[in-house]
Amino acid sequence: MTFRDWALLAAAAVLAAALALWLTRRARAALRARLQRAGRRALLDFQARVARYKLVSRRAIHDQLLLDPVVAAAMREHRRAHGGTELDVRVRVERYIEEILPFFNVLSYYRLGYNLARLTLNLLFRVTVDYQDEPALERIPRRDVVVYLMNHRSNADYVVVAFVLARGVAVSYAVGEWARVWPLETIFKSFGSYFVRRRYRESLYHAVLERYVQLITRHGVIQGLFPEGGLSRDGRAQPAKIGLLDYVVGTLREPGFDRDIWLVPVALNYDRTLEDRVLMQECLDPELRVSRLRQARSVCAYVALNAGRLVTGRLQRYGRAAVSFGTPMSLRHWLAAQATDVLALPREQRLPHIQRLADDAMARVHAIVPVTAVALASAALLSFERHVVPTTALLERMRELRDGLLEANAKVVRADRSVEATWNLARRMFRMRHVVVATRDAVTIMPRQRPLVEYYANSIAHLLPTRLAEPPGMSPAAEVDRGLHRLREARRKEG
Repeated sequence: MTFRDWALLAAAAVLAAALALWLTRRARAALRARLQRAGRRALLDFQARVARYKLVSRRAIHDQLLLDPVVAAAMREHRRAHGGTELDVRVRVERYIEEILPFFNVLSYYRLGYNLARLTLNLLFRVTVDYQDEPALERIPRRDVVVYLMNHRSNADYVVVAFVLARGVAVSYAVGEWARVWPLETIFKSFGSYFVRRRYRESLYHAVLERYVQLITRHGVIQGLFPEGGLSRDGRAQPAKIGLLDYVVGTLREPGFDRDIWLVPVALNYDRTLEDRVLMQECLDPELRVSRLRQARSVCAYVALNAGRLVTGRLQRYGRAAVSFGTPMSLRHWLAAQATDVLALPREQRLPHIQRLADDAMARVHAIVPVTAVALASAALLSFERHVVPTTALLERMRELRDGLLEANAKVVRADRSVEATWNLARRMFRMRHVVVATRDAVTIMPRQRPLVEYYANSIAHLLPTRLAEPPGMSPAAEVDRGLHRLREARRKEG
């Protein structure tokens, strides 16, 4: 080949490479534009309210946190206290930022997440939604910030609340370390959730986390928090923890932040909590905590089993997944009602006030916990403290409990149906779990299943009277369970 031929060949190769690069860029631009249009369509279809800041790039938020004066001061303090070079501390902070930051994707949240949640929930539960004061929720100004405070019954809480709120807002959750495994971490981050290390005391980490929470709060990102900090092992309401709530309240100290923050109580309850037996096992003996590997195997086996039931037509719903929304609290109004300027106090003096705020908010949550059929039937069964309960006495006790709850404005699920219908639903759930043996005349609690009954009764124990009278006609010599309930004993030992 001549020099001219080589030159023409080289020119053709350069033109082909340039054409391929141009086509690749055009294809990427076309794909990006198509995805953006699909995302805008999804927002229009759902009429969803999404804070613009959720769409800001992770790199921009990363740089904003890294240059934050509070984080910079925490870096200097960490270096003085622990030594090391400035580069070491910077790398540590960047690792924390990378761990915390989500990458919200509209299509992932509204096309993948919503449809998967709808499919799963419709297969497993019948979702019920109730409102304590719906007009008050609608009166929250659109420019204000909303934070949903929830009790924590199941890991399904994230899915249930996001599904219920999807037609209005996109919620960013604070998620614990349990979800920091592939692919859950990628999925949750694409839904806009940020990760939190529970019981991790390093001040540098908490400085980064605090500034991130205040950053998204300042920009109007709607959040979902679980102040209890973890799942209830015995079914009872747990005391509130105040770390993240203190960070949210601290946003009101930011100069130029003139909006209000509204705390919306959200309470959940289920006819069947998917993790109930694992939680009870950990309550009875903390040493029996299941490893992540065993949890993953159990989840895979559970999914495979129910997939087989679905294919063969034997899959049955697990009753109700019930959600109640309470009356929102204005943070600015709460702070104005205090005798002192809470925001100006040092941290040690401020935290008791934040604890009172958290306790007040969680009291509102616990007051609206939905009373499901299984919870009501479990409470009625345990009120006799017997292994064998006459069916007529059980129905009468359920009627008594239901009427008392309604008088106290509790959220009884399907209170319009008869007690007999409620018991039939609960009995079907108990039969699926082999918890009781029910005949026309009597109901017998299986001895090894009594902790499971107590777990569901505990979910509404705070709504019920402490002692109920023995119904007439029942013999004191009947078979009384004189032993302490194992969950109650475990709870007492923890205390």
